Amino acid sequence: EQRLNHLAHHDVLTGLPNRLFFSVSLTQALERAKRYHQNLALLFIDLDRFKFINDTLGHAAGDLLLETVATRLKQCVRSGDSVARLGGDEFTITLSEMTHRDDAATLCKKVLHTISQPMFIDIQEVVISASIGVSLFPQDASCAEDLAKAADAAMYRAKEQGRDSYQFYSADLMDRAKEHLSLEQGLRQALAKNEFVLYYQPQFSLTTHKMVGVEALIRWQHPHLGLISPTKFIPIAEETGLIEPIGEWVLESVCQQIGLWRAAGLTPPRVGVNISGRQIMRENIVATIQHIFEKHGLKEHGVHIELELTESVLQIAECSIAVLHQLKSFGVTLAIDDFGTGYSSLSRLKHLPIDTLKIDRSFVSDIAQGADDGAIATAVIAMGRSLSLKVVAEGAETEEQVNFLRDQGCNEVQGFFLGRPVAVAEVTPLLTHATAYTVH
Repeated sequence: EQRLNHLAHHDVLTGLPNRLFFSVSLTQALERAKRYHQNLALLFIDLDRFKFINDTLGHAAGDLLLETVATRLKQCVRSGDSVARLGGDEFTITLSEMTHRDDAATLCKKVLHTISQPMFIDIQEVVISASIGVSLFPQDASCAEDLAKAADAAMYRAKEQGRDSYQFYSADLMDRAKEHLSLEQGLRQALAKNEFVLYYQPQFSLTTHKMVGVEALIRWQHPHLGLISPTKFIPIAEETGLIEPIGEWVLESVCQQIGLWRAAGLTPPRVGVNISGRQIMRENIVATIQHIFEKHGLKEHGVHIELELTESVLQIAECSIAVLHQLKSFGVTLAIDDFGTGYSSLSRLKHLPIDTLKIDRSFVSDIAQGADDGAIATAVIAMGRSLSLKVVAEGAETEEQVNFLRDQGCNEVQGFFLGRPVAVAEVTPLLTHATAYTVH
């Protein structure tokens, strides 16, 4: 009977208290806090990109990662605090007898640092991060349910802020959480209602100054909220798995547009298309892309597609590397997008069939002011050249930045200074005339 009771209240994988135990213990902790006029903090912890790692390395590896995280979380807390696993990649910490808000902030920093330490799973180094939401008693809520809702809302805000961070609850965050839910519900219907549109941002050679390609960028034409930026809805699409059908729609639309340009007697530009790690992991991804290419005549007349993958692709399994080689055989080129923001392994990079590195805009935006950003951009350019890779800089917004990148040997550039994302009707004239830029 004792063993059955333990199983009913504890997570089988990690041995931590489960959701049921958590609810009961949080209610009890709140009752004690009220009785003795104490403060209490609740931390909601959600692992970043866990689904991608789980899909990439396999469920056994994912389970081992969760066990390791559980062990690390227990090492972060005092004997009177409580760690629980709600399910999936969600954990909580109840911080009792807290004297000051700073105590919760200190614990958050400790948890983020501890979780982010490299771990080895099946001889492969894996680095993971977390997003933490914090709610406080009595400031934010007086009952367990409301305190949990507040911590959950704060956790979503931490993810919006760029992940690997913590966020305290504030009243406006509940409105954000409702907005998040509303966007998720709308996103599920957006494809069927044909509410997505593509914009194209020109890319220019820093040698010839001519336009050499465009990047396809998705926007959501919401019926009530207007044009929504992908920074608002792509994270939700990734969380829900909707990124797969949305990504397929983008590729299909781009291929259709390439066919239309060709039918109009124009030479299509190279088009960059973002593809998620989840798409690469799909069992039928090669057949899906092959079918789309054949449907629009790309294999017959030239593909003109560059698939842009996030830096997390450097952690993918060997079977997925084979997928990249198959895609290359179709005539596509492959780029690592937002390079420099993830956990890169140079040895892994050398063994992937990559053609292009794209420097993240964060390293370009402050080039003129920040020596560190200038040094990072220069290092990525040098790395790309040493590996015989093309280097493209994103987010160039001033002439000074363009000149700096050119002087460092960067191959291509895109950004508001040279060309904002435009609707397809504005791209066609750029193909009709030789489009170039002028800088001093």
